[in-house]
Amino acid sequence: MPLITNIAAYLFVSLDDLPELRERILARMLALELKGTVLLAPEGINLFLAGGQDGIEAFLDWLRADARFASLLVKYSYSETVPFKRVRVKIKREIIRMNHPAIRPEAGRAPAVDAPTLARWLAQGRDDRGRQVVMLDTRNGFEVDAGTFTGAIDWRLTKFSEFPEAVREHRADLAGKTVVSFCTGGIRCEKAAIFMAEEGLDHVYQLEGGILKYFEETGGPGFEGRCFVFDERETLGADLAVSAV
Repeated sequence: MPLITNIAAYLFVSLDDLPELRERILARMLALELKGTVLLAPEGINLFLAGGQDGIEAFLDWLRADARFASLLVKYSYSETVPFKRVRVKIKREIIRMNHPAIRPEAGRAPAVDAPTLARWLAQGRDDRGRQVVMLDTRNGFEVDAGTFTGAIDWRLTKFSEFPEAVREHRADLAGKTVVSFCTGGIRCEKAAIFMAEEGLDHVYQLEGGILKYFEETGGPGFEGRCFVFDERETLGADLAVSAV
């Protein structure tokens, strides 16, 4: 029976007390014996943590007591061991680097499609208005190689900062279609959807919660292979189980 609870979460929200917040989060993680990484930036928070279930839930309760993080949504998975070696809380310019000021938290989130709805769209080959559905993988090429949605667009990115130029280069291929951007946990695909909307593309959605939430809620229909994750587990299957390495 897995003993370790793993969580992934992000939230775009304006933060202006980063040094103080970093120290408080670091102290709380150490007190609860959690490991993993928390990234803080003026645009929000991104975290990947592991530990005992009680410690994880206590950390989330503490974090959500701050009104800025009350709406934080979390993806859960489980493992036999802790997949992180260190405790890190870092301040960055962006919680996911795109070199484009696309995120304005006060302006609201990008339009999203939930996992069950996307599974239905993929099964029928169209969205509910009859438009062709195009899956756009916003991850780096080596992540895509581990697994992706059948027929997904893959621009062989080596870093997310290449995404804006790729959109401009391939914009005509996306026009008039329902474009669903997706990534591991949701953060890239939300930023990608906001950028594409700014570029004038209509009918653009993010996959709510990313691949991990899609696996959790649907079992992964239409996804081939496994999902790469940035920790010692390496990849997860549609059952959110660790691969044999």
